[in-house]
Parts: sequence; C-alpha cells; structure tokens
Amino acid sequence: MPSFATEVKNELARLTYDSSCCRTAELAALLRMGSTLTFGLHRTFGLNFTTENAAVARKALQLLKSEGGGIQTEIAVSRSRRLKKNNSYTVRVQPAPEVAGLLEHLGFLHDESLNMDTDIAILKKNCCRIAYLRGAFLGGGSVNKPEAAYHLEMVTGSFGLSQLIFQLLKRMDFPVGLTDRKESYIVYLKEGDAVVDFLAMIEAEEAVEAFEVARNVKEVREQVNRLVNCETANLQKAVDAAGRQLMEIEALQEAGQLEKLPGKLREAARARLQNPEASLAELAELLGVSKSGINHRMRKLKALAEEIGKKDTV
Repeated sequence: MPSFATEVKNELARLTYDSSCCRTAELAALLRMGSTLTFGLHRTFGLNFTTENAAVARKALQLLKSEGGGIQTEIAVSRSRRLKKNNSYTVRVQPAPEVAGLLEHLGFLHDESLNMDTDIAILKKNCCRIAYLRGAFLGGGSVNKPEAAYHLEMVTGSFGLSQLIFQLLKRMDFPVGLTDRKESYIVYLKEGDAVVDFLAMIEAEEAVEAFEVARNVKEVREQVNRLVNCETANLQKAVDAAGRQLMEIEALQEAGQLEKLPGKLREAARARLQNPEASLAELAELLGVSKSGINHRMRKLKALAEEIGKKDTV
C-alpha cells in the first residue's frame, strides 16, 4: 500500500496548467530538487532527473517536453534488489545544443554562466511561487500520514535552495522551520493547520480531505481518551476514599466507639461497612441525604478516628 506522501505526489502529478510560467516554475523546482547536470562535447549540457515515484517521473517528462523546445528525452528504470526498496526512475536529457535554451528558459543558465543560487527571477507572480513550491514538494517532499504526528518537509542538498523555499513559505505566513541533517537541508512544517494549508495551496485537494477526516477522527479519539482517563482517575479517587473511610470506621469499631456514635454518624458508618464499593453519591442516595451531607458525616468519622489514634500513641 503506498504511503500518504506517495498518494499526495500521485495526485499532484496529475494536475495540469494552462499557464506556461507556472509550468516553468514547477519544472525549475522539480529539477533543482532531484536532477544533476551532465556535460557533453562542444560545451553542451544534459540533465538526469531521478525519483522513486513513477508518477513524478512522468510529470518531469511531461514538463520537459512542454517547456523543453524539442529536446530529446528518455526514461530508465532501475529495479531495486533490496526488499521493500522502491524502484528508481531516471529521466535523461542527453547533452545537446538545444538543452542550453531550456536551461536559459528555466533561469539555470544566464550569459553562458550557470546560476546555482536562486530562481527568484521566475517567481515574481504568486501563481508561479505556488507552482515552484509544488515542484519542490514533488522533487524532495514528504508528509506524515494524518493519523501520525503532523509533519511535512522538503529536503535538498543545496543550502541556497533551502533558504529560498524557507523564505517563500515565511513570506506566505507559514510557521516554517529550517534545519540540517547530515549533508541535507530540511524545510519543514509541524502544525496541523499549516500542513493542511500548504496541501490546499498546492492543490492537493484529495489529500486535504483525507487529512481533515483523519484529523477529526484523531481529535475525537483524543477527547474520548481524555474523558476516559478523567473518569478512571475519579473512580480511583473514589475507591481510595472508600478504603480510607472503611479503615477509619473499623478503627472506631475496634475501639468500641461505633455504637456510642450519634444516630446519623452511626447510620453513615454502617452504610459504608455494608457498601464498601459504593461512591459517596450512592451512599447519599441510599440514606436519603445530600452528597454534602454524607461528606460531612464522613469527615466527622475521620476526625473521631484520628482522635482515637492519637490516644493510642500517647
């Protein structure tokens, strides 16, 4: 069964856009996150984009064909020999003169110099910034299943790219964080509302619906657990209180004081002895008095038992 993150990427990979600027921004981020440049004869460039998601590989192929201006592409599959390890898909653009035009279109190449630092020039419109973040998630993103702890992240080996993604999200008022792990940089969201808002922004509508349903179930379950824990704690308090009351009444009984008690106290003491597991509310109902009334009598019995205890220690 595919992971939730895989389902989200599969949904995003099916999206199409009429605007060329959005396709360009998404492709730029996708390639930044998961591709390497190759070099051929006569200063020609090529590209290798690698992913473990077949739908993302198809999306990269589709975007390269629509924005590449006739460049030649191919896809290769490397089957993993390790158990439960995903296959690897590589979209290859062989080095050719036409590739330079694609790199210039994406902003990767400017005046015959490689731009390895920023894609800010293609991110002037809000729709392009959203498309760029969508591509970044497709290329290096992951999100926990909604039943687990809320966490969405995008991982890149480029510090400059991590800074760009971080700043984009920060300007959109997301509670975004940035950290490093070994040789990678991780931009992340940890709040449930932020994860939902991000998925909604990049148009993962099915994922948002699934996330909201699971989150509601999770919140109801947590509320039920709190109520059960509270009820259990209250029950334990009642049991402990009943046990102490029995010990106090038995102390009065052993001292021969039980029959000497005033009628109402004697009645309460006998009711407790005959109903050791009853709550104070149940004892009050049994005796036809209020809960505060039975509580007052139990406090009086406790005080009398403590007086006997003090005399025994003298």
